Amino acid sequence: MVGDKARGEMNAFQRNESKETLFTFISAGDDPPKGDFPLQKKSPKLCGSNYPLSIAFIVVNEFCERFSYYGMRAVLTLYFLSFFHWDENLSTAVYHAFSALCYFTPVIGAIMADSWLGKYKTIIYLSIVYVVGHLIKSVGAIPSLGNQAVHVVLSMVGLFLIALGTGGIKPCVSAFGGDQFEEEHTSERSKFFSIFYLSINAGSLISTFVTPVLRGDVKCFGEDCYALAFGVPAALMVLALVVFIAGSGLYRKTPPQGNVLLEVCKCIGFALKNRLKNRSPEIPKRDHWLDWASEKYSKQLIGEVKMVTRVLFLFIPLPMFWALFDQQGSRWTLQATKMNADFGIYVLQPDQMQFLNPLLILVFIPIFDFGLYPLINMCKLNFTPIRKMATGMILAGLAFGLAAIIEVKINETDMPRLVPKESLIRVLNLAKNPVQVAIQDKDLFQQPVESFQNPAEYSKLILNGEQQSLHFTLQHQGLTLAFNYTVKEKSVYSLIVFEAEGSLSSRLITDLEAKPENGLAAVRFINALSQDVNLTINSKSFITVQKNYSASEYSLLERDVYNDGKCITETGEVPLELGLLDFGASYTVVITNISGGAVETWKSEDIKANNVHMAWQLPQYLLISAGEVMFSITGLAFSYSQWAEFVLFTVLLFAVCIIFSIMGYFYVSVDPEDLEEKEEKRETSSRGNMIGLVTQKTKL
Repeated sequence: MVGDKARGEMNAFQRNESKETLFTFISAGDDPPKGDFPLQKKSPKLCGSNYPLSIAFIVVNEFCERFSYYGMRAVLTLYFLSFFHWDENLSTAVYHAFSALCYFTPVIGAIMADSWLGKYKTIIYLSIVYVVGHLIKSVGAIPSLGNQAVHVVLSMVGLFLIALGTGGIKPCVSAFGGDQFEEEHTSERSKFFSIFYLSINAGSLISTFVTPVLRGDVKCFGEDCYALAFGVPAALMVLALVVFIAGSGLYRKTPPQGNVLLEVCKCIGFALKNRLKNRSPEIPKRDHWLDWASEKYSKQLIGEVKMVTRVLFLFIPLPMFWALFDQQGSRWTLQATKMNADFGIYVLQPDQMQFLNPLLILVFIPIFDFGLYPLINMCKLNFTPIRKMATGMILAGLAFGLAAIIEVKINETDMPRLVPKESLIRVLNLAKNPVQVAIQDKDLFQQPVESFQNPAEYSKLILNGEQQSLHFTLQHQGLTLAFNYTVKEKSVYSLIVFEAEGSLSSRLITDLEAKPENGLAAVRFINALSQDVNLTINSKSFITVQKNYSASEYSLLERDVYNDGKCITETGEVPLELGLLDFGASYTVVITNISGGAVETWKSEDIKANNVHMAWQLPQYLLISAGEVMFSITGLAFSYSQWAEFVLFTVLLFAVCIIFSIMGYFYVSVDPEDLEEKEEKRETSSRGNMIGLVTQKTKL
């Protein structure tokens, strides 16, 4: 998360620097304007210091903007999953497509700022686009506004505009903050970037904790309030724009000076074109393929482009790190929905776990800078930037290894995955005595089922087609009864056995085939009374269950203790207590009797509750955050269902780490001054040889 947060324009190996700054397309106007540009005014200072007053507006703007972006993104995956009812794979794919677009649009912002509008106007105009995107996104989350197609269109348009806005201002805001300082105040400028970085992390930390609360704990339109969860970040982006405009009269505004990215691309293109034109063996070879651009471009630019291409080659494996790192907002959040989130004094929302990353970053940076790295230096270990980055990748790989282990434990409480010609069945004996159940040609239920016995695991039925009529035999107190039921493949059933009118009877009902999503609990009721009942579970859940062992549909509820319900019958109203309905569990509640002014019930757990605590995600967040800190120190910037997927992530990261380490071993660091000195010596040597030839010719 540091990468997208730390957008400060800092030195390449400056501590506490952002990973996004150095690899994002930094505005070419970072240096003081040269030529006949008008002299820039000096901004008033903060409290007599060398800090311009204008940076206060920039820092507050950055805090609000990062709150806006990360707050919206924190709930995005669950929005796709719950509001659009997309599956996990599609939700993850769209989430990462949006993230990728946010990392591409800085190219557009850099070109606009350096070639056309300048940084100040670019920030203003694209922030307006940003605000419009947020507003459209918020409106698209109002359930009563149109059908799902309307919601999807509004949301995708909003996300596109948000990506254009957040990415477009990305290379401009930090560079614009650096422009506010005079050249002699380099120390203050460096400290400004640390404050700028802090505001990014603070905005991210607060928003990733608050917006999931607005989504899950506040209800609007009868469900999770995504409109509010998106609306608050939209309001913060409006505030960010207002604050930035308020400081307009204090800013030093550098005119656009041309985009260095375009110059680099043109230089590379000309070198390739010129080399292809001069393929004749008679034409002397040049030391480097970029030297073929020397007819048009300066040796200084060519030398700098050579350095850039060498570093870019080294960085080829690094996007994989950020692609996997961004899984915190998708796969790790989806994993958290299948875990126990009760921390005793507080129940976390699954998308709130993301706040651990910015929190740990703020904790780890001083620990690493003032503790770990000095200790390594004292041990005389050469912990170079490349080795730090490789170590960070190893830590990230270990994080995904832990995620895979946790996923295995989570899946232990899942329902078995059924294939064609398979179904599951169990028996609920609601009679007063044990019952022996047999299914013709099926070797199941060897032991009698006791009265109101907690049901065992589901038994697997192998069918002879997509559906099959099965013959059931029930033995009860010396009597044998037979029933036929049609069973469909890939379905889950409960055979309810009960006494009716002095005889034994049965009913086959359909159960849930998978755990309830998003940590919800599912509950249904069987009415064993001789009269219909109306049940009130909470202020929003009303269920009618017909008499004589009829079963209701499942109701999905938030995890909670439900002891304030009501049961209304022909004879009156009595309290209904269900107890705890836990994360991810499915329950069947049998209403057996009403006596003494209370309802007597029997509750069975059809699907086990989530028994892996969300705290077990903490080690993987610790490792990924530590890996991020080690990775981001060098200034990198790019950040891509089941447990096998996490194993794939682990293998990919370790493979990339090995490739990167090998490439790093053969990489030789080059100082720009050494490169210029080498070029000058080569030119001097060439001139010397030419003079020698001329002198020799004169003697002849």
